[in-house]
Amino acid sequence: MFMSYEEYMRQVVQPMRDELVSGGFKELRTSEEVEQFMEKVEGTTFVVINSVCGCAAGLARPAAIQAVQMSEKKPDHLVTVFAGQDREATAKMREYFVGIEPSSPSMALLKGKEVVHFIPRHDIEANSLENIMQNIMQAFEKHC
Repeated sequence: MFMSYEEYMRQVVQPMRDELVSGGFKELRTSEEVEQFMEKVEGTTFVVINSVCGCAAGLARPAAIQAVQMSEKKPDHLVTVFAGQDREATAKMREYFVGIEPSSPSMALLKGKEVVHFIPRHDIEANSLENIMQNIMQAFEKHC
């Protein structure tokens, strides 16, 4: 039986979605979900722009999850959107990243709706898991 491309991709990326969700992140899948969340958000929010690439699998997702688990200071909210999969949700979230070029994977720490710390792809793929975790945890310490 032939499987559609969309169905194939849903099955392939599900474990990548589940990894962050099991780590305590709320997945925002539509632009409406992003807008509803952002319009009511208070406090600090850690956003992971998820991706299918190797640096997301080997570095970004594990670093985000472990940093949250290990940090004494934590953001009030953990959310994720999936670049290339939930395009409208990702585009809507990026509207809040004023002046920041799109990057996947990437991570942002927001206070209210303002980005106070951003980690783009080039600071993920050329780095170690430990350094990325330290970057995240230092941002939590400073802003949370």
